[in-house]
Amino acid sequence: KLCGLSDQVKRACLSLVDLAGSERACLSGTSGMRLKEGANINRSLLALGNCINALASKNPQRRAHVPYRDSKLTRMLKNALQGNCRTIMIANISPSSLCYEDTDNTLRYANRAKDIRLKSTCNVTSVDYHVSEYKGVINRLQKEVADLRAQLAAGNVLCASASTDSLADASAGDKL
Repeated sequence: KLCGLSDQVKRACLSLVDLAGSERACLSGTSGMRLKEGANINRSLLALGNCINALASKNPQRRAHVPYRDSKLTRMLKNALQGNCRTIMIANISPSSLCYEDTDNTLRYANRAKDIRLKSTCNVTSVDYHVSEYKGVINRLQKEVADLRAQLAAGNVLCASASTDSLADASAGDKL
């Protein structure tokens, strides 16, 4: 064992996502690229809503398939939605009566997300296992290099190319 490499390493991932809210083309009067961008935002939010509905469902058949592949947003948030992490959703709402419909939709969306129950575990990996595995591969490759150098010094060039093929086969078989 190598001294000092038996530590446990904790891994974490932090994702901060601003969902921007749904875009209503008729109210904002957008056109062209902005209209297309708004449509893509709405499509991603709809896909995220479908994932949230599936995860929050009490029906085990509906929870069996969660459509993460429907948008780039849901693919990015897959780890945050499916578990093994802590997820917080902050819903920004307006007290204005002009924004009543948007506020109502936001609160419904957040209420569905609140029903998702996850169990998170600590992501800990052992460093010494990986280092010892790499050490074995390095020792094997150094031995093959020494053999190839000996063959080159002896003038066996044909054997060296065959040994190089075995080196490629050996390194392809190793799982790192």
